[in-house]
Amino acid sequence: MKFTLSWLKDHLETDEPLEKLADKLTMIGLEVENIEDKAKALKPFTIAKVISAEQHPNADRLRVCMVDTGDGGAPVQVVCGAPNARAGLVSVFSPPGTYIPGKDITLGVGTIRGVESRGMLCSAAELQISNDHDGIMELPADAPIGAGYAEWAALGDPVVEINLTPNRQDCTGVHGIARDLAAADMGKFRDPGIKPIKGEFPCPVKVTVEDAKLCPGFALRLVRGVKNGPSPEWLQKRLTAIGLRPINALVDITNFMTYDRARPLHVFDAKKVKGNLVVRHARAGETLLALDGRTYNLDPSICVIADEHGVESLAGIMGGEASGCDENTTDVLIESALWNEINIAQTGRKLSINSDARYRFERGVDPAFMVPGLELATKLVMELCGGTPSENVVVGKAFGDDRIIDFPVTEVKRLSGIEVPMPEMKRILTHLGFMMAGPGPVVKVAVPSWRSDVHGKADIVEEVVRIYGVDKVPMTPFERGEDARKSVLTPLQLRTRRARRALASRGMTEAVTWSFITKAAAQLFGGGQRELEVANPIAVDLSDMRPSLLPGLVAAAQANADRGYGDVVLFEVGQVFRGDRPQDQFMAASGVRRGLASSEGLGRHWSGSDQADVFDAKADALAVLAAAGAPIQALQIVAGGPAWLHPGRSGTIQIGPQNVLGYFGEMHPRALEALGADGPLVVFEVILDRIPEAKKKPTRAKPLIELSAFQPVSRDFAFIVDRNVKAGDIVRAAQGVDKKLITGVVVFDVYEGKGIDDGKKSVGIAVTIQPREKTLTDQEIEAVAAKIVAEVTKKTGGTLRA
Repeated sequence: MKFTLSWLKDHLETDEPLEKLADKLTMIGLEVENIEDKAKALKPFTIAKVISAEQHPNADRLRVCMVDTGDGGAPVQVVCGAPNARAGLVSVFSPPGTYIPGKDITLGVGTIRGVESRGMLCSAAELQISNDHDGIMELPADAPIGAGYAEWAALGDPVVEINLTPNRQDCTGVHGIARDLAAADMGKFRDPGIKPIKGEFPCPVKVTVEDAKLCPGFALRLVRGVKNGPSPEWLQKRLTAIGLRPINALVDITNFMTYDRARPLHVFDAKKVKGNLVVRHARAGETLLALDGRTYNLDPSICVIADEHGVESLAGIMGGEASGCDENTTDVLIESALWNEINIAQTGRKLSINSDARYRFERGVDPAFMVPGLELATKLVMELCGGTPSENVVVGKAFGDDRIIDFPVTEVKRLSGIEVPMPEMKRILTHLGFMMAGPGPVVKVAVPSWRSDVHGKADIVEEVVRIYGVDKVPMTPFERGEDARKSVLTPLQLRTRRARRALASRGMTEAVTWSFITKAAAQLFGGGQRELEVANPIAVDLSDMRPSLLPGLVAAAQANADRGYGDVVLFEVGQVFRGDRPQDQFMAASGVRRGLASSEGLGRHWSGSDQADVFDAKADALAVLAAAGAPIQALQIVAGGPAWLHPGRSGTIQIGPQNVLGYFGEMHPRALEALGADGPLVVFEVILDRIPEAKKKPTRAKPLIELSAFQPVSRDFAFIVDRNVKAGDIVRAAQGVDKKLITGVVVFDVYEGKGIDDGKKSVGIAVTIQPREKTLTDQEIEAVAAKIVAEVTKKTGGTLRA
């Protein structure tokens, strides 16, 4: 929401400096995001006159100008490339050292094609006053030479931009902002009453509302004999200052009302409207060419205003081009209505229209101002365009429902800790438009019609406290007591944090993707149930809650690949949805590797390639599980996985068949095709909720890492086993020989082929033996090796490879 200081002072009688007003706005909840003061930014720019403009000796399109800057000194030489540079021209001059906002440069003394230039003659675009960059600015001949341009052009009106929370619809107009500042003792609120304008004749256009839920109230008036043209300078400056383009007087009046009083209106050219107006649902197949030049396809969920021609306006959002006002308009219909907030928001999202009217109507406008807003707009039309008004046509309710709240005055102290005197409390609420009645301790508070966000006692406390001063809320420390503080984070929150850190430490980049995916992608990953459909999706291709994080990650990886970044390593930790019950929502950790994006530190690998493969995905999954506290020794790796993984290049991680923790592997080509992605891609997904809680038992404190003073020993073994024997079984058999001495077992080779019998394979493992008490002798090491061979032979039927 933008407004100028002078605009604010139309509604607030104040002498407070801008800085103090801005601080107070932020303190009362209307956070100031930016203050643009053009007078301050353009202070170095002065009015100057071109004495002569000669052709540049070395450039056809440049002129060497001698400029009188009005400082009493000699003329200044300026090289200028503008086509309108000529002798006698009065323009805007910037000396060396001036910052040029439109070019984002600081001007210096330069030499252009061999001729020195000691300044610059500026265009409006270079001063960011307008987009006109065709030539330097041309000022009236009587403009005072040497005077500051900003002061002469009356640009000393700062523009304030505030950030509004969705509940403060009353402050989408300058009038409401002034009311809040007046309540905060920043000045006197100006709120003259709006006098009804007597109609000279009955309005010939009737209004029918087919569904009162979509349109609770509708007011209309005809003004005949108007003369439409450019709006006056004061109105154009107001709109231009906040970034709106003046169009014509009738349209500018509606824009002014939108920002001044938070009351969006619409004007129809009455001669382009055929018959009476009907507020109804759009019909299937209807379209509208709107004022933004786009044609919109409508459906019965959209509320429209129609005549005998068809649809003339998208209710509460945007008018149609066919009935828009132009310089030929002589009769105008002014519409002021109330619209269903939910329907306005749904229509705006469906059609991707973000208009000023939608912004206000979807938050809710003051229902009691519907008719007064029409009267004020009529007054402005008659003042600026002339004309004769008709009587008003009002359909439905022209006022809001009364809201009376029983308010114990002690609630302010109880909820905020501030002791606000009763007279001050009454002053604040009265200035905000509330009415109080009753001696206390419980008073009745009547809520004004423009505060649709106030419903209960806590809301009234909030109003009192934000105006009285949030900074006056006392700092109260929590009582700690003698007991130790309990952990703030839940076990699942701790797992989530640790999972993120573990994956980031493996060189992966965190991504955040949509929680919604297409129906086809949801069904591919086991979702797509009706219970998981989004009732009001923000886009057609975001229709279902995701049963997996992988569709979003695969799409992100492909988007990177499409832009030339083929080596991608992404992960995400977030919620997935796999049923219609609350317990069917899970926290998952997933990742994807594409291209030359293999993990590091995996030990020896027979391929010698950096291409990401299934073992990288396996290592990622196990790293997450280890960091999240899963019992690593109890994990089982089973070949295969869901249908979206390659059947021969995937695995399932489980603790028994009833508790599947996750999957890893290469994406199936059919799944990649369905997702519109190129392969190969290796992925993993782990469900953090399914990790069993660690059993709590009293133990003595142990060091996190037990370091040994003795050198570890590594021994390699190669076993010939049946092809169906799992490498994990060999690893577990070797680890079980002596858990104190053997600290690591890693598979470094799997071989089938020449020299190995059919149906057999060779599996190579590297065993790390870490002495704890003394250095082992060769005989002791050989004894451990013999036990390893014996145990692997016993558990797997394998034999030591010669």
